[in-house]
Amino acid sequence: MEPKKTERNTILGAVVMIAVIVALVATGRLNILLSILMIGVVICFHEFGHFLIARINGVTVKEFSIGFGPRLFSKVIRGTKWSVKLLPFGGSCLMLGDDEAITEDPDQLLKPSPKEVTDKIAAKDDAEEAGEAAITSTAQTEKADASELHEEEAEGTFRSKNVWQRIGIIFAGPFFNFVLAFLFACIIIGSIGYDPAYVTSVTEDVAAATGLQAGDKILEYEDHTIRIGRDLSLYESLDGVPEKITIKYERDGKTYEGTYVTKLNRRYMFGITYTLNQQGGHLPMTLSEVSGPAAQAGLKAGDVITQINGVAIATPEDFQTYINENPLTGQTISLVIDRNGMTLIKNVTPVLNETRDLGFGYNINYREKVGAFGVVKYGVNEVGYWIKATVKSLKFLIQGKAKRQDVGGAVRVVSEMSNVVDESYHSDGVFYAFLNLLNWAILLSANLGVMNLLPIPALDGGRLLFLFIEAVRGKPVNPKVEGYVTLVGFVLLILLMIVILFNDISNVFGMLLPI
Repeated sequence: MEPKKTERNTILGAVVMIAVIVALVATGRLNILLSILMIGVVICFHEFGHFLIARINGVTVKEFSIGFGPRLFSKVIRGTKWSVKLLPFGGSCLMLGDDEAITEDPDQLLKPSPKEVTDKIAAKDDAEEAGEAAITSTAQTEKADASELHEEEAEGTFRSKNVWQRIGIIFAGPFFNFVLAFLFACIIIGSIGYDPAYVTSVTEDVAAATGLQAGDKILEYEDHTIRIGRDLSLYESLDGVPEKITIKYERDGKTYEGTYVTKLNRRYMFGITYTLNQQGGHLPMTLSEVSGPAAQAGLKAGDVITQINGVAIATPEDFQTYINENPLTGQTISLVIDRNGMTLIKNVTPVLNETRDLGFGYNINYREKVGAFGVVKYGVNEVGYWIKATVKSLKFLIQGKAKRQDVGGAVRVVSEMSNVVDESYHSDGVFYAFLNLLNWAILLSANLGVMNLLPIPALDGGRLLFLFIEAVRGKPVNPKVEGYVTLVGFVLLILLMIVILFNDISNVFGMLLPI
């Protein structure tokens, strides 16, 4: 690319970025930019893990990029081009000799290889005899210089390192995601503490069977160690409540254990979620989530219920009062809803839902401050919780238990993150908005670390799989086979990203897509 054209593109890119930032600030949506930048930080730290361990092992890193798209500016430091690019969605680490077919440096940071010089000589135009001799002489000199350079550079390539060094370089990316999650967790816990699994309420049956009391601290649940309140919430929500439960708890420094049979609850439900008004508000009965029979009947998030079976509904409290006085059965109910100014009638048939109740409530909101050792301890626990949550959620998804609305990608993440930051900023101030942003970053970083360790071609886990096979066999997998498998994996990954993108658009912006 011509220097002037590159300069024009850089200036244009900078102008576009500044315009976007100004627009977000002017419209009060700076939280969106902060969310995008935080995602970029998580991805860049992943790539920095690759970079650092590569350099420690003597691998030449051709370019480390912050962001994607057109390059805004760059500087070569100790043989590595450090670049800042237009789109702040992440970064990349380009190592010498790593997937040589697709990692050619567009700006020709390195000198040409002997093959490139030979090709140029073979492709030269016919020239006068004297001129041709001069060109040949120059080319031969370049070929000799490039051969020496190529020989020196071979020691700095990714593929020149032994298999365990390469495994370390690839594993460093996901590992650094866990490190970043730990650092952010320590900031949060050091600021406001952790959430101990204290019992907040107990039914008479459970208290009689186990001796459990409010204020006790749950230590184990069904052979699962409980370190924080959200551990218990995770098992309850994703594994369900079993028929019989064994718990271990602590009171006044002593440990107790009890086993009891959980209560079976049978309720008719039609699959809507709504929020009650706070502090005497009078907001309408707006649906925040829709699933099951309600979704099948055509209800959507954002619909406002104005009547149920002919009874006027003005607020969520009115709706709740009606349901309490007229418990749902298997009979069809008639709902009048308002959707963007249109009045619609929807008939919904509730279905019987059977659930089991733990029989006691527990804390997930109250935070308890700890000392320096506790910050480190519970920082590790926090990362472990999010890793466990990611793995269990994947299992939940593979088993087909998750709904389409439960799956989200980059657009959904930015939307949810920015909404949480915005709400916490207006309700609790800048400090808690910042902590909520960090909390999302912990989730994303742990999630990225786990997902990249999955043995899927085109991800770090796929590359690690080939490297472990090489370590066992004592020789590398056929490069062509690895290349084809990686290419297929990459194509499938792109297709999955497209599907998730459309799903995000449906969830976030309410477009009509199959449910």
